[in-house]
Amino acid sequence: MNVEMEEEVKMMEEEEEMVVVVREKVVFMWGYLPGALPQRTPLLSPVVVSIQDTWKDVCGGGCGFAIAISEAGKLITWGSTDDAGQSYITSGKHGETPEPFPLPNEACIVKAAAGWAHCVAVTDSGEVYTWGWKECIPSGKVFGNPSGGVSSEKDAIERQSAFLSEQVSPRSQSSRPSAGTLSSVDSRGGGEETIKRRRVSSAKQAAESSSSGDETLSAFPCLVALNPGVRIKTVAAGGRHTLALSDIGQVWGWGYGGEGQLGLGSRVRMVSSPHPVPCTDSSYGKDRAAALSQGSMSIEEQGFRIPGSFVKGIACGGRHSAVITDAGALLTFGWGLYGQCGQGSTDDELSPTCVSSLLGLRIGGVAAGLWHTVCISDDGDVYTFGGNQFGQLGTGGDQAETLPRLLEAPSLENMHARVVSCGARHSAIITEDAKVFCWGWNKYGQLGLGDIIDRNIPSQVPIEGCVPKNIACGWWHTLLLAESPT
Repeated sequence: MNVEMEEEVKMMEEEEEMVVVVREKVVFMWGYLPGALPQRTPLLSPVVVSIQDTWKDVCGGGCGFAIAISEAGKLITWGSTDDAGQSYITSGKHGETPEPFPLPNEACIVKAAAGWAHCVAVTDSGEVYTWGWKECIPSGKVFGNPSGGVSSEKDAIERQSAFLSEQVSPRSQSSRPSAGTLSSVDSRGGGEETIKRRRVSSAKQAAESSSSGDETLSAFPCLVALNPGVRIKTVAAGGRHTLALSDIGQVWGWGYGGEGQLGLGSRVRMVSSPHPVPCTDSSYGKDRAAALSQGSMSIEEQGFRIPGSFVKGIACGGRHSAVITDAGALLTFGWGLYGQCGQGSTDDELSPTCVSSLLGLRIGGVAAGLWHTVCISDDGDVYTFGGNQFGQLGTGGDQAETLPRLLEAPSLENMHARVVSCGARHSAIITEDAKVFCWGWNKYGQLGLGDIIDRNIPSQVPIEGCVPKNIACGWWHTLLLAESPT
């Protein structure tokens, strides 16, 4: 027997002795998914979600419905009920049984996201499908019969009114105007506070605030028309706006932009086609020009450019957005009433603006809720800012933070976060040692702690026998992807 044959036999023997460990992917759900159980009660603790296929990833979901992706590349939806028409149609009319959403058969989904009542999904070829509220849908090829998927005017008005009410803190409504107006394009000025604090107080006002056609539902998927050669790799969905990140690090945005959440430099009520968002060309904070004129910036600061040459991560909140550059710089834009842009003020940011207090850190992940933002550094530290009415910042109190605050909770001592997600008013992370922590609003059990008590500090969610891999918060629920040895 020659040397080559001896080596071949040895390799065969080693292969026979190898033990292949197959890890099954498991999805858990908890929180408000009224169609997930026959009795329509909130899920206060993690419950396993089963499908005929195997799971690939979780994507959160919208108002009362969940979305995830199967190993076969199908977008799986479930949890909605027929008494909430808009979400029911947007999620494919799926109740307690998770089923594939009816996209074209050739579409292999790799990423997806959901806003209040619209969804967006990315295929393995970089194409984007979206459906839901008509104002969230850009021009493109529509699949299906639109006439069968448009909800009634009454339902559209009721659902929009509910959405607008959700945007306003119930603990501060009394001190704010009951109504307001918004022009199609507006620059920063004296009327900003009135615009920013506007609130539609009734279904009638919601209907009158826009043309009747803008708010009706188009439930059928639209293939988004992108510029030639543009391939999208991931997406994020806000209340009524969408961001998409291309494979070369360019951000595109469309939908509602009344508070600057599309980062186009002005208040644009409706952007009906994808527009590039100029992230890496942004200035150093909104007060850079004033600082230069006063001579309060150093020479180094005067020549400052946003660290990085492209964007590697995106997130959408209710009416604000955040992006991370390849150099780890965090930029925010949009609604700032609760400090959720992290700029030290409650002003809206109409263009992507660097969160200067985080310079020197490399931010690795970011998530956004209705009124708050959570980001994690490459070192695993957690920073939170924005509204804190329900403890969603995890600081131990309910005071808002207009600048990023390092989360120094005892429960996170010696912990390093690696995954972050935000619901409307709750937050979640997975640590390096595969522990899950949630905090914030818990009215529907969205923290997975077995009760409906709010938490203002990170609290560990018991997950036994599995290794958590990804977590994705819907508006009022949470999904967890984990691996379990079979």
